[in-house]
Amino acid sequence: MSPPLLKLGAVLSTMAMISNWMSQTLPSLVGLNSTRLSTTDALTQISPKEGWQVYSSAQDPDGRCICTVVAPEQNLCSRDAKSRQLRQLLEKVQNMSQSIEVLNLRTQRDFQYVLKMETQMKGLKAKFRQIEDDRKTLMTKHFQELKEKMDELLPLIPVLEQYKTDAKLITQFKEEIRNLSAVLTGIQEEIGAYDYEELHQRVLSLETRLRDCMKKLTCGKLMKITGPITVKTSGTRFGAWMTDPLASEKNNRVWYMDSYTNNKIVREYKSIADFVSGAESRTYNLPFKWAGTNHVVYNGSLYFNKYQSNIIIKYSFDMGRVLAQRSLEYAGFHNVYPYTWGGFSDIDLMADEIGLWAVYATNQNAGNIVISQLNQDTLEVMKSWNTGYPKRSAGESFMICGTLYVTNSHLTGAKVYYSYSTKTSTYEYTDIPFHNQYFHISMLDYNARDRALYAWNNGHQVLFNVTLFHIIKTEDDT
Repeated sequence: MSPPLLKLGAVLSTMAMISNWMSQTLPSLVGLNSTRLSTTDALTQISPKEGWQVYSSAQDPDGRCICTVVAPEQNLCSRDAKSRQLRQLLEKVQNMSQSIEVLNLRTQRDFQYVLKMETQMKGLKAKFRQIEDDRKTLMTKHFQELKEKMDELLPLIPVLEQYKTDAKLITQFKEEIRNLSAVLTGIQEEIGAYDYEELHQRVLSLETRLRDCMKKLTCGKLMKITGPITVKTSGTRFGAWMTDPLASEKNNRVWYMDSYTNNKIVREYKSIADFVSGAESRTYNLPFKWAGTNHVVYNGSLYFNKYQSNIIIKYSFDMGRVLAQRSLEYAGFHNVYPYTWGGFSDIDLMADEIGLWAVYATNQNAGNIVISQLNQDTLEVMKSWNTGYPKRSAGESFMICGTLYVTNSHLTGAKVYYSYSTKTSTYEYTDIPFHNQYFHISMLDYNARDRALYAWNNGHQVLFNVTLFHIIKTEDDT
């Protein structure tokens, strides 16, 4: 037992002994061994004529003894035996009071000592906790970087779980990620249990293997849209921004085209970071004004609809000139068959994993959507599909893996409502909601390299993440 606890134990024992002595010895001192008090401390039929009697004894909050007595009537003689007994009682009570006062002083002194020791112990405990926290802080930064890396990998798991083939490989990846996540969580709780460099190499190895696995993915079916992520706020309510899905990994140029008409200026940025900061790398003055916001950059060239016409233009950024132009036969233009928001959005040019596409409407198809696959060099229509969905009832549309997905509105509450597969020439009604954060969408296009939707949302340039149902190609697939 530590010294403070020994002190406290001695104090408690001493007080218990005094209390016991008072209860047993005090009545005998005053000749009251046979006197009984009720449980309510009330005196039962004691007559003042019998002389001085102890009524009750107690201890106040400060630890002092309090005795209550009943005095005899005043006509008794002061020199009788009762008077002498009273003087003896008073002397002994005074002696007891002095002893208790001394004990009280010692108790107060010991109590202050205990309080002091308690404060010192708390301070020592706080110092040990600070030392432990400082030790953890030294390593937390490194392990937090690993945890963030793991957080980036974890969203891949729900997608991989849906694959119908190569289940054993996916299960192995999932187990390794769970193991590493458990290790990282344990390290956060108790720093230093594992070697940082070894763990870092395991994460990098797993990331490489997952990326190799992702390269085997064939085209997928849209299952979910999440976001958006607001990249920048700029321009008017209507416009377009995009990257090239066929560009190399080191080429992250961004192109920016504000407004849906009466403009010919395209702004280029070397990266997303430059786009956010507004650091332009180059501007292009196109030979023609564009119509709408449904342009696309594909393999280094810009494809857009020439203003007040159904002519498609191919413009090379590297050469700074038009490489091809062709009329899209029977396609409505200049707000004949636009999307629900108008803005000369009759002809929508887009690209996916398969190639270059044009989405529009014709009188021959009763104003319903027509999908045409284009030759990226000559702009010639290679094949077309007539759908039964009215173009004027569509908010926006985009292609993923040869399937056209159509939204039912450009306003709040919009969702992907209809899809048409060019592979099977069939359609289905869908119900895939997405968050229209800024209430008005005037451009929505899929980028196959980023596997994301680029959108112009009421003067905000945003990105939506997409979840696709994939099939993994194996070496046995032909």
